[in-house]
Amino acid sequence: MVELWIPITIAGAFLQNLRTALQKHLKAKLSTGGASYVRFFYAWPFAILYVWGLNTWGGHPIPDVNTLFLVYCLLGGLSQILFTVLLVYLFSLRNFAVGTVYSKTEVVQVAILGFILLGDTVSLTAALAIAFCFVGIMALSVAHGEVTAGRLFTGLVEKPTLIGLLCGAFLGGSVVFFRGAALELESGEVVMRAAFALAVSVVMQTVIMGVYLRIREPGQLTAVIRHWPPALSVGVAGVLGSICWFTAFTYQNAAYVRALGQIELVFTFATSVFFFREKTNRIEIAGILLIIAAILLLLAGKT
Repeated sequence: MVELWIPITIAGAFLQNLRTALQKHLKAKLSTGGASYVRFFYAWPFAILYVWGLNTWGGHPIPDVNTLFLVYCLLGGLSQILFTVLLVYLFSLRNFAVGTVYSKTEVVQVAILGFILLGDTVSLTAALAIAFCFVGIMALSVAHGEVTAGRLFTGLVEKPTLIGLLCGAFLGGSVVFFRGAALELESGEVVMRAAFALAVSVVMQTVIMGVYLRIREPGQLTAVIRHWPPALSVGVAGVLGSICWFTAFTYQNAAYVRALGQIELVFTFATSVFFFREKTNRIEIAGILLIIAAILLLLAGKT
């Protein structure tokens, strides 16, 4: 029997891909900060409504909050915001291709951080699957760039590399902190604990990034509201995806969830080939095959 976290993770990856596609259309109307902010600003009402619905119609009680839960939510929210900011900055650097490759170490860093912070361990099969997935992601990252194995090693101390590693660390940290928040709640079913952790986190992110935009880019808050129709679609897709991710993280080790979540790259590749008729090279095909092999290996070990 297929474990519930598997289809939930696949749905989360699909919705994340959809949210990113919708978000790209806002870049012509909003700044990078404004386009990033809509995922939080238009998501928090739906996250709260989801908790209310689970409580009112589902009969799930609101979990008791403790200090460590709030700390995990805050750290997870800040990590996710910092990841986004650093990734955007990374793209402005001359040698951003190398840094991008290292930002993909998130898959491995989640496993390490999960073990250190939460005591999560992975099986030998899962570790092999994560390794396959990591190599596949790196292959896709360098498929169209002038990045060689030697370049990756010689660039270890360069600025783009360090920022790339920080990107992976913050993204990995957000995943582990969000899982820690849901697990810290001692009462309630998995679905409610995940929903409550999501609602608290996204409200924190909305306030934190809203204050930042008000101080640094005051006109963007007005623009975010003015362009509400397309921004709302981003918020809805984003909160639906987050519901899936948070629920999957609560059910299962975050390293397993993030490894399976790389199926998003398979969705993107398929769209590129079959809908946009874009050409692919051998490195891209090899990278996708490695990711698919990793996913099948991971599923074989968990079903």
